[in-house]
Amino acid sequence: MTTVAERHGAYVPWLFVAGFGIIIAVNAIMIWFAVSSFSGLYSANPREQGLRYNDILARQKVRDALGWKVDVAWQPSATRMEIDARDAAGQPLMGARVTASLVRPVERRAPIAVVLGPVDIGRYVAHVDLPEHGNWDVDIVIECAGQRYAARRRMFLQ
Repeated sequence: MTTVAERHGAYVPWLFVAGFGIIIAVNAIMIWFAVSSFSGLYSANPREQGLRYNDILARQKVRDALGWKVDVAWQPSATRMEIDARDAAGQPLMGARVTASLVRPVERRAPIAVVLGPVDIGRYVAHVDLPEHGNWDVDIVIECAGQRYAARRRMFLQ
């Protein structure tokens, strides 16, 4: 014959089983979200890019030796991007070809290519239709007088 205390305590082991079941279910959901979401890789070929890292550093030294100053501004009311490019002496870069590429760092999405046109000496502008607001990496390439300057800026575009 079972006593009342024995019958009331029979569910206690099942509470442990239920608790561990909840923990396993939550962990399984978190693993599923982690595996199916953004991988965190910014480049399509990270290994090759890593192997060429010294080349990247050499290009950055050449870029820094130019001494060019590039300022990027975003005007949300006009959905317009402005780039002001100046040489080492602070003089505006004339006749430069300026392109930019907008990349969302948190999504796998094709970059948005932007070709900026001159509006003033050293000032280049383009209208950009953003699919979403938020953080964007702006990859800037300026070619002027046989020189090439590349830079990346992270901006919050709204």
